This record gives sequence, structure tokens and C-alpha cells, in this order.
Amino acid sequence: MKILRKIIDIDLERCDGCGQCVIACAEGAIEIIDGKATLVSDTYCDGLGACLGECPQGALRLIEREAEDFDPEAVERHLESKPVPPAAEGHLGPTAPQCPSRQICILDPAPAPTPTLGSLPSALSHWPVQIRLIPPDAPFLRGADLLVAADCTAVAVPDFHGRFLNGRVVMIGCPKFDNVAEYVERFAHIFAANPIRSVTVLSMEVPCCSALLAVVRKAMEKAGINIPLDEIVIGVRGDIVETRTVTAAETSEASKAAGKGAGR
Repeated sequence: MKILRKIIDIDLERCDGCGQCVIACAEGAIEIIDGKATLVSDTYCDGLGACLGECPQGALRLIEREAEDFDPEAVERHLESKPVPPAAEGHLGPTAPQCPSRQICILDPAPAPTPTLGSLPSALSHWPVQIRLIPPDAPFLRGADLLVAADCTAVAVPDFHGRFLNGRVVMIGCPKFDNVAEYVERFAHIFAANPIRSVTVLSMEVPCCSALLAVVRKAMEKAGINIPLDEIVIGVRGDIVETRTVTAAETSEASKAAGKGAGR
């Protein structure tokens, strides 16, 4: 039976498929389908709008229309039925037609000296480095300063090791092609099991990459902790576009928004 109530509305023209709303929706009402955020069922949306502040394109809004009533029991069944595979098909998939990260750019690289073998020392202190492969009980995580890096950053930044990796434990991945829900769970387990000292999120300037910061913030909320958190955004030429410290208040506000949805 349909009733008049508030429910999320998605502007598909503005949506670039970054997936941040998927992370923010505790009920699993939003999924990325064919590169766009999609409300999969009216009954999964509680109408509280916890996802609104997470969209960098302003593609989400609350409207009032006739819709099926919110069904918390259906939400529970929906969440229990959703698998978390190593790579979720259709979730932040490769078919996002308007995502800026798919735009072709021809760059004019600066000439670089030819190094001799072994002349550039590696700052890598551990293995593996992929987010999906690092277990929460890995010994190198204890007391670590984490560098959570989008994998493209290591290619874009010519002195990645010396500038960002030295003294940090690196975890790399791609929030566009990997399963961000799996990322959130893995980081939540890591934060709960280890005394992490700090986290630096290193992402590219394209919108889909910004989901990496949302993953870390959501994982902190799930683990019930606040860890010093910095964000560094890299341009496609390897320059630093933005550097900022994410305050505890920001993370707390994100947690409250997520908690509103989870509490229904």
C-alpha cells in the first residue's frame, strides 16, 4: 500500500556514479547500476536523508511522493541476502559513462633522468599492499601510521615513495572498481584490532576517488573510534590539489547521519 511520505530522489544527470551515497545508506536502498546511483526499492528508504550530505554532485534530494512505506524487516532481509564478494559486479563498475576518471587526457610528461638500477631506494616496509589482501591481524598494522592510497596516485606522483610512503604502512585500492562495502568492513576490523596512530588518505581529484575518504570515515564510525585523519588530493599531473585535516567533529557528524538510518 502506497502512502504520501518523504523519500530520496536521484538526479541521474548530476550523478557521476562515485558511490558515496551507497556507503552512507545503512539500509542498502541505493546501489550503483549501469554507472548511476539507483533507489532499488521504496521500502528500503526510511526518508531520513542520511545520504544527502555525502553526494559531491548534489544529485540527491528528499521529495514527498506516494511510495511504499518503509519496511525495516524487508531491509533486514535485504541486507542479509547481499553477498560481499571479492569484487561486486555492478557496484562502482566500469560502465559509468560520465565519470570524469574515464575521460581521455593526453599529458606532456616532463623529461626525467634515467636512474641506474638500485639508485632509488624503496620505502616499502611490508607486503601485501592491496586493501583486500591485508588481514586485520597483520603485525605491521600495530601502532602504524596508515597511508590509504588510491592505486592511481602511485603512478601520478613521481616521488611517491619519498614524499608519502616513507614511515607509513600503505594500503592501496580503487574505490571505483572494488567493493566499497568490503573496504568499510575490513578497515573497521583493522581499526578495532590495532592501535592505529594516524591515517592519511591519498586520492586522485576525480569524484569517484573521493569515496576512499568516506570509506575510512564510515569504518571509524563502525569501530567506534576517532583516529587523526588527513586527506591529500592529487591532480593527474602529480601535483597536490588539496591537503586538509579531517576534524573529529566532521567524522562525528558523518557518524550521526549514518546512525539515524541504522537506528530505524
